Amino acid sequence: MAREHKTRRLYAFLAVAGTSLALCRPDAIAQTVMAGPDELRPLYATPEDIAEGKQLAQTSCADCHGPDGVSRIAGVPNLAGQRPSYLYRVLKAYQIGGHPGTHDLPAMQQLRFLSDNALVNLAAYYASLEPAERAAATSATPYVDAVEAGRTAAAACVGCHGETGVSMTRGTPNLAGLAPQYLVAAMKDYKSGRRQNDTMKAMVAPLSDADMNHIALFFALQKAARAQTPAEGDAVAGKAAAVGCAGCHGDLGVSGNPATPSLAGQDWSYLVEALRSYKTSKRADETMKDLASPLGDAAMKNLAAFYSGLEPQRPNVSQPLTPEELAQKCDRCHGPSGNSTQVNIPALAGQRMGYLEAALRAYQTGARRNSDMAAMAKPLSSDDINGIVAYYSRQKARAVVFAPVPAK
Repeated sequence: MAREHKTRRLYAFLAVAGTSLALCRPDAIAQTVMAGPDELRPLYATPEDIAEGKQLAQTSCADCHGPDGVSRIAGVPNLAGQRPSYLYRVLKAYQIGGHPGTHDLPAMQQLRFLSDNALVNLAAYYASLEPAERAAATSATPYVDAVEAGRTAAAACVGCHGETGVSMTRGTPNLAGLAPQYLVAAMKDYKSGRRQNDTMKAMVAPLSDADMNHIALFFALQKAARAQTPAEGDAVAGKAAAVGCAGCHGDLGVSGNPATPSLAGQDWSYLVEALRSYKTSKRADETMKDLASPLGDAAMKNLAAFYSGLEPQRPNVSQPLTPEELAQKCDRCHGPSGNSTQVNIPALAGQRMGYLEAALRAYQTGARRNSDMAAMAKPLSSDDINGIVAYYSRQKARAVVFAPVPAK
């Protein structure tokens, strides 16, 4: 009786901007937020309408989205309890080929032959259903705390590089103060043999790309300090010789490019050996080879003395947000705990993880085109995405009944 009562009270608020809906850019239909309430008006979905929507859903949609609107297939979204206007706009976009994804499947191609009234009934039917339970969400890539994962993976590094990446071993570089992008590239060079060091090659050989990203992030977040190792040479002479290095490595040895290492506070012996390796092509880099080739040992030692005596700075890297902190940003549009209270914005609570992950990655790559969502998704790391989709899949999904406000 409760569901029947809810059904009778359901108002499926749908976009009715006349022909503008059919004429606007296809990619914008299902993925843009409407400008204001004037673009919406209530369409009363009767029990008969919903019954027709149910019949259509059972014959055309149930194989993928489940007989009750709860998907049993990885990557296919739950539709039960979803917001009606959003559903209508997505269906309309699929109908005219403007939605990315599985529009070429026979079931989706059937939408081309449906009337607007049929799409309304489908949207109203799915909106009238009880949302999926949290247990219906399937596992995707598990979430890990990137910094803690980096701390764990870096345990094998601290014997040489120091517990916080500040070297106390002559000839071993500081890792604190280096940007993650540079550290990851260096590890990959050791793994591929582009940088020749048998010890480092063996250390990084078992590491995955995710491991390298975590290690690099961990060290980048540590407090930068000068290496606790001895230095030789004439720093004043080194400063004069460093004029040609400042364009890439910064006037004070702090690089403004995350792909270029900062040299401030670096271990003296490591800097000397690096210059020698570039000069002899042991390290393959034509630019550095050209710069190092004319340098003698004394000049290299002086350069290293100058840079090792400078104060390093931590790179511009922020502590990653937790899934709960990321969700606070998403909830501004998608509602508390992902339960949207806006008819044209989808609910996320209880949604399948694989579908949410694919959607976020599609916004990152531009396969789904929406400026707001692209801006939100672009800076997210793989760990961020894994965390946020796991968070929303665990939230209790709640149906929302939309009712018109009487005119004053």
